[in-house]
Amino acid sequence: MAYSSDHDPGDGAGPLCYDAPQVGGDLFPVHGRPVGGGSDPSTKIVRILIDYRPALRHRTGVGLWVARLVDALARLGSARPDLTVFSSSWKDRLTTTLPPGVRRVDRRVPVQYLNWLWHRHEWPPVELLAPGPFDVVHSPTPLMVPTRSAARVVTIHDVDFLTHRERGVREIRRDYARLAHAHAHRADVVVVPSHYTGEQVATRLDLSPERIVVCPNGPPGWPKRADTPRPKHLLFVGTISARKNIDRLLDAYARLRATQPQVPPLVLAGQLSPDDAAVLAPLDQPPLAGHVRHEGYVDDQRLRVLYEQAVGLILPSLDEGFGIPALEAMELGVPVLAARFGALPEVVGEAGLLVDPLDVGALAAAIGRLVTDDELCRRLAAAGPVQARQFSWRASADRLRAAYEVAIERHRAISA
Repeated sequence: MAYSSDHDPGDGAGPLCYDAPQVGGDLFPVHGRPVGGGSDPSTKIVRILIDYRPALRHRTGVGLWVARLVDALARLGSARPDLTVFSSSWKDRLTTTLPPGVRRVDRRVPVQYLNWLWHRHEWPPVELLAPGPFDVVHSPTPLMVPTRSAARVVTIHDVDFLTHRERGVREIRRDYARLAHAHAHRADVVVVPSHYTGEQVATRLDLSPERIVVCPNGPPGWPKRADTPRPKHLLFVGTISARKNIDRLLDAYARLRATQPQVPPLVLAGQLSPDDAAVLAPLDQPPLAGHVRHEGYVDDQRLRVLYEQAVGLILPSLDEGFGIPALEAMELGVPVLAARFGALPEVVGEAGLLVDPLDVGALAAAIGRLVTDDELCRRLAAAGPVQARQFSWRASADRLRAAYEVAIERHRAISA
C-alpha cells in the first residue's frame, strides 16, 4: 500500500475514501467488452469534432486535458481519427499551433452566449458552425454539444458540481447539476478520468457502467529532474478554491512552523477561484506573512521550475476526479503528499504519502516528514517516476479512439 501518515488509514476517511484498483485493470465495459489499450486499432477513418474552447486561455484543468488529448489522438498513426477542433469566443482566438492534419474552426460567438444556447435550447447544431459531417461530437464537459446526426460523447472530470453545487461558477452552477443527468443518459458514451470518478458517476447519475469509459490522464513527458541544490520550497499546484482544502493546508503549515521555524516556504501555484478570495487573506498576516507565496497561474516552463525546486508537492484536496499535478510531480521524482480521498490514491498508488485531509494535525505531521525524513523522500522520489509511467496520453488516446467506435455503434443502433 502507499506510505501512510501516522494515522490509521481508516480513521476519518469518510465516504469519499477509495480503495484504488491497480492501473491497467479492467475498465468499465461497453457493450459487455472492456475498452482499453492492447487491442488492434481499427484503420477506419472516424470523423471527430472536439470542443476545444477550454484550451483557449490558461491551460489548466479541462483546458490542459483537451489540449494534450488532441495532441495524443493526432499521433495514433493508422488509428488516428480525422480531427476537427472547434473554438468560439468574442475575445480569444485559437492561435495555438495544432498537430499536423488537425483542422480548426474558430468562430466569433461569445462563450457564455453559445453555452446558454447549447445548454438551454440545444441549438444551434454544431454543424451550422463547423462544416461536417462528423461521426462523433465530443464535449469536454458533462453537457452535450448539439449535433444533427453524430454520436455524442461527454466528459465528466469529477462530480463536485453535483455534491457541492454552491462551489460552481457561472454556467457550471447554473446548468450542470440540473442538466447533467439527462445529458449523461442521452450521450452514447460518458468519458471519465478515473475508476473512482466512474463509480461516482454511475452512482450519482444512476448510469449503467456500460455507458462509462475510463480514459486516465497522462504526465507531460518531462525527464526526471537532475540533481539540484537542496530544494527551496514546499509546493501546492491547483486552483485556489475551497475544494482544494487550502484553508486546512494553511492551518497545517502554520502549526508546523510553530514547532519547526526553519520549515521551507510554501508556494501556491494556481489561479484564484472567483468566489474564494478570502482563503488567501491569512497570507498577509502572522504567522504566514512572508512564508507563503501565491504565484497565480504559471505556464508550463515556470511550473516545471517550481516542481524542480520543491521539497515535495502537497495535494490535500477534499475530492479529486484525477489529480494531474500528482503525475507531473511524480514524473520528475518530486515526493508527493496527497489526500486519501477521491481519485488521488488511484493516481499516486504506492508512490506517495497519503493523509487524512480533514485532520490538520495529521497533515502538519505529514508535511513535517517531507521536510525532515530524508530516507522517506528518497523512496518517494525513486517510486514516483515508476508510478507515473503507468499512465500515458497515448494509452488514453487509444482507449478514447476505441470508445468513439463504440459510441458510433450505439448511436446507429438507436437511430435504426
